[in-house]
Amino acid sequence: METKPPIPLAVLVGIQKPEIDDIAHEASLQELERLVKTLGYEVVGAVSQRREGTGAGSLLGSGKLAELAALTGGTGLVGSMAPAPRAKARQRFEGAAEPADPAKPDPGAARKPEFVIVDHELSPSQIRNLERATGAQVLDRTGVIVEIFHRHANTREAKLQVEMARLKYVAPRLRESSGGGGRQQGPGAGETTLDLDRRKIRDRISELKDQLEAVQRDSDQRRSARRDQLRVALVGYTNAGKSSLMRALTGSQVLVEDKLFATLDTTVRVLQPETRPRVLVSDTVGFIKQLPHDLVASFRSTLAEALEASLLLYVVDASDPTYEAQLEVSRSVLREIGADTVPSRLVLNKMDRMDAAGRVALMEKHPDAIMLSARAPDDVSALRDTIIAFFEAAMVEDVLVLPYAKQGLLGDVYESARVLSEEHDETGRVLTVRGLPGAIARLRRSLASH
Repeated sequence: METKPPIPLAVLVGIQKPEIDDIAHEASLQELERLVKTLGYEVVGAVSQRREGTGAGSLLGSGKLAELAALTGGTGLVGSMAPAPRAKARQRFEGAAEPADPAKPDPGAARKPEFVIVDHELSPSQIRNLERATGAQVLDRTGVIVEIFHRHANTREAKLQVEMARLKYVAPRLRESSGGGGRQQGPGAGETTLDLDRRKIRDRISELKDQLEAVQRDSDQRRSARRDQLRVALVGYTNAGKSSLMRALTGSQVLVEDKLFATLDTTVRVLQPETRPRVLVSDTVGFIKQLPHDLVASFRSTLAEALEASLLLYVVDASDPTYEAQLEVSRSVLREIGADTVPSRLVLNKMDRMDAAGRVALMEKHPDAIMLSARAPDDVSALRDTIIAFFEAAMVEDVLVLPYAKQGLLGDVYESARVLSEEHDETGRVLTVRGLPGAIARLRRSLASH
């Protein structure tokens, strides 16, 4: 009978800068813990320190470094990676006493954490120094997020995007895992192992870019075909409930999990019950504090759904005490891609977790917000009505004449606009329609060109 490998143990490390208050610092560490749990690790401890900055070689002061090392079984000393030189005579003298094999831990000893997870982005030298001092593998916040994205990517586009971001993260840190950088023999002689690995990564990134551009061209064409349709994009912090709301609005079987970054691929579904013209709803990748820029860049086409939507719904977990900071993170990322000019509404989700006093406080603070629970059918129905009313306000009425020789375009008319009345005369069908100006203009161009 196979035994399951033990769950990896991890210790969290946080640096509290003077401008960060205790509540925000604690919330950041809690979020990091959720990220680590999403990776499948168990958090068994945490070490925090107040510091002006995070530029120190070992990140922590000597006292806190010793405290961290005591948890992981390390020495607490940075030291040197090179083994101390020993004379042959000394080696023979010490050979009488067989040293303990570190690869064979004492079965009676308690397990030590194998990972140190730091709530900041670290330089390669900081990672190396912390690993020397703790004897554990060190991951920074960016590394954790990149690894989660790697595990959760399902579509070909998402997998390409994540692999490229992952390689860009790994490349500057190769020095820490290289096997000494010895010289190669044969072709490419004179190139170190490290140089060779970096060149392979550069070549692979170039290959991924070409593949991703081809995939994104297809995605761009699909979005272009939807350009004149009514489109709503759900955006917001990871785990704010976007996928649950998507499921409630569209009746689709999209993945819903109480995990960070459960959704990495954009899903587009039709608002239910269907309207004429149809309203498309898209669920997008969630945002998070310190989302790596390479991931933002890699997910350009995914985020383009937000950029090209007619309406953005900023979905926020109202029950989270740090929801305002999370909302600012979402707005910041969307500003970065230029989507901050798209009309938007604030949706305060998970109101079923709020008490009466909390609800009143939110209403006073955000009087224009839509307050709901994705689990309450009446709330979802009211949101649907709000979405339809938004598009109705932008629609215009017009009359289209569809000649009898062009009846093949009738389906396109019914798909792109709401037909209010239909009459017939000697020229063809006379349709009174209501729709967005852009959609009606496109229909007129189609009638004129056929």
